[in-house]
Amino acid sequence: MACTTILVGRKASYDGSTMIARNDDSGSGHFTPKKFVVVPPQEHPAVYRSVLSHVEVELPGSPMRMTAMPNAVEGKGIWAAGGVNEAGVGMTATETITSNPRVLGADPLVEYIPAKDGQPEVPGGIGEEDIVYLVLPYIHTAREGVLRLGKLLEKYGTYEMNGIAFQDVHEIWWLETIGGHHWIAKRVPDDAYVVMPNQLGIDQFDLEDALGAKKNHLCSADLDDFIENNHLDLSWNGVLNPRDAFGSHDDSDHVYNTPRAWFMLRTLNPHSKKWDGPNADYTPRSDDLPWCMVPEKKITPEDVKYVLSSHYQGTPYDPYGSSQSDQKGAFRSIGINRNDFMALIQMRPDQPEDSRVLEWIAFASNAFNVMVPFYANVTTTPAYLSNTTGAVSTDNFYWNSRMIAAMADAAYSKSVFHIERYQLAAASAGHANINTYDAKLRREQDVAARAALREQANEAMADTIRGLAADTLDKVLYELSCQMKNCYSRSDA
Repeated sequence: MACTTILVGRKASYDGSTMIARNDDSGSGHFTPKKFVVVPPQEHPAVYRSVLSHVEVELPGSPMRMTAMPNAVEGKGIWAAGGVNEAGVGMTATETITSNPRVLGADPLVEYIPAKDGQPEVPGGIGEEDIVYLVLPYIHTAREGVLRLGKLLEKYGTYEMNGIAFQDVHEIWWLETIGGHHWIAKRVPDDAYVVMPNQLGIDQFDLEDALGAKKNHLCSADLDDFIENNHLDLSWNGVLNPRDAFGSHDDSDHVYNTPRAWFMLRTLNPHSKKWDGPNADYTPRSDDLPWCMVPEKKITPEDVKYVLSSHYQGTPYDPYGSSQSDQKGAFRSIGINRNDFMALIQMRPDQPEDSRVLEWIAFASNAFNVMVPFYANVTTTPAYLSNTTGAVSTDNFYWNSRMIAAMADAAYSKSVFHIERYQLAAASAGHANINTYDAKLRREQDVAARAALREQANEAMADTIRGLAADTLDKVLYELSCQMKNCYSRSDA
């Protein structure tokens, strides 16, 4: 899937939270309805079978409850996409990334081969469809998530290149797959943020630490031999650059991938580097954009939403901009019409453990949607977020968001101020709701009553956003209808 990820270390965030966020995008030409649900332990089987690759994986006992963002329409597997388990560990998977022929020739992807001419089928490896479901219910720390997924990759392999983030209240880890069975993972520095745009991203890796102390780096056990035997290290100075060794530098990357990273870095570090003009330190086509940077100011959820909704505002590349530049729309935007959802997982160290984690949820195109917070430690989610089906309906957040986006996109200049007001109202209401219920939770000591308050808070947020979405839908529908009438009158004249 085409996605964009941002990871924010605890010392880089406004309140000491670790934050991980990702846009989940459909492939070109379609979109996938999604929903926000809780998966109880009893729904996890003893043996998992992948719909796409037919691989069977024996699961450990005692799975934990988790939230998830699965596909709303059955048929292609679960695609849980991301969530939080009851141990307070978050995960988002996956960011589709890239590789090169040297890697894929040395460790081919594990592809599913259907039965043919009397020969039995050959199962493939694990992939985006499976990874969250196979890992999240069984881990108690972010590091433990890396190690569990690493073992699964080594045993079963994968049929695609992916990046996966793991998070607890203390740290964030980023894992990248390498070929069919190899992987690396790096701890995100506490004072930094990471941007990832569908491209293998880690630009510096301490192999000695990964194979020794394992303090900030982890990897598959034979990675040093794999690199040496296949001549993958391209560095002059002995410092392994995974982006050079394992990644891609295709011309298409400079249209599809690197511009997104450039815009996010440019937004969060506007004065640290020169981003524009003939003497720029970095451009949208730079292959050496930093994997992580220390931000110029502490990062908020609104900052995360802004960069994951961006379409090159303030540059000649903005497809919605007024610029007459021939570069308009030259690069793939982050906020596009095939965004399916965005989820930001925020782990707040200043709150009690049972109410520490928030999931900020947005559906459909990020350029036109809103992101609102929900307590993650719950046993059910509001119907407005969980009842999505394949049928278009104003009874759920996903389809309301999809319809607002479709109409606002078609009448952008007339609708944009309605969208801006909607986004401000929703974000403000979200913070107000959490502030209200955090205060109630501080006063309540009974465990059952606290659980009920978290559920009540989520229902209140759902009711608020339902009203805001309905009002905005009416307004953008009116603007679109007025635009269409104007077009007809001009044509008739």
